[in-house]
Amino acid sequence: MRPVYITRLSKCLPNDPVSNDEMEHVLGVVNGRPSRARQIVLRKNGIKSRYYALKDGKKTHTNAELAAAAITGLFDARMPISNLELLVTATATPDQTIPSHASMVHHELGIGNIEISSISGSCCSSMQALKYGYMAIAGGMVNVAVASGSERVSTWLQASRYKAEAENWADIDGNPYIAFEKDFLRWMLSDGAGAVLLQEKPNENELSLRIEWLEITSFANELGPCMYSGAIKNEDGSLTGWSDMDTAQWGADSVFALKQDTRLLSENIIAKGGDFLKTLMVKKGITGSDVDYYLPHMSSEFFKNEMMEYMKSIGMDIAAEKWFYNLVTVGNVGSASPFLMLEELYHSKRLKKGDRLLVMVPESARFTYAYLYLTVV
Repeated sequence: MRPVYITRLSKCLPNDPVSNDEMEHVLGVVNGRPSRARQIVLRKNGIKSRYYALKDGKKTHTNAELAAAAITGLFDARMPISNLELLVTATATPDQTIPSHASMVHHELGIGNIEISSISGSCCSSMQALKYGYMAIAGGMVNVAVASGSERVSTWLQASRYKAEAENWADIDGNPYIAFEKDFLRWMLSDGAGAVLLQEKPNENELSLRIEWLEITSFANELGPCMYSGAIKNEDGSLTGWSDMDTAQWGADSVFALKQDTRLLSENIIAKGGDFLKTLMVKKGITGSDVDYYLPHMSSEFFKNEMMEYMKSIGMDIAAEKWFYNLVTVGNVGSASPFLMLEELYHSKRLKKGDRLLVMVPESARFTYAYLYLTVV
């Protein structure tokens, strides 16, 4: 196994940042009535600004274009993109079901033949993409790889996507508001892309991040769906997918809207991540003293204090000044969020050789967790 290094990091955040007061203007008002959930959700999640690939109700970028822009930023005359051998992309919000997201990004890059792979899923998909590239380089199959995470969720969150459902409910019981499980995520998610360059050797004149280990596990064997799209949740907790429904139901129930079971989320998101961390503390022999920067991908600052207390209880006490995240200014960008945190910290000039970074990525879709441990070299 060869060592693997993250040698460059890049991002693409579309258009100007959107403030909390501007959100509903950009995304639209459902059925002419302002959201009842917006202020509550924003007060708890702590996000102050975010980015949308949307302007005046029209898209400004595709998901593939966001990813390609972030990836292009990794290359220059010293490291031409023609050196790229492997492209691994991740997203929860592809522009289409087929062709694959990686195929579309490859086309946008306008480069020659390379190996590609698409990872679908939510927040942890970028860590899975990173692991694919990591293993390919460690195994000696390629020398230069890119992993990206990108989301363009804004068009999914536009008011027009919920019009049929709101009108349907208004006809049935006079309530024109969409369900909280759908309205909740309209104020949580945003657009953007992040990308990392992986090589078998570190930078000569700049800092690199050596991957020490990357561990991922799923609790889908224990827990039901928590965040989902393209499906409805049944009374027994199972999902019925869009392909088993009449097309009229797609609009009437906002089937393709992102939905969140907030009860299932609050009961499990911290505990299951802690269970996995306890396992890794034993397996890797790591404690809080082995971490100089802790980068937690959080969907909401609401969870921060609970996370801190839980980590203390299992012996992973990491002081608040070691925490680094950019949720407040960038928002929750799903699969892109881990790379966006790393990119900002890397370019902040705070890092020095020998620093150790622990990145934590939870995914609530059906509870998957990833932990990435890096050393600055």
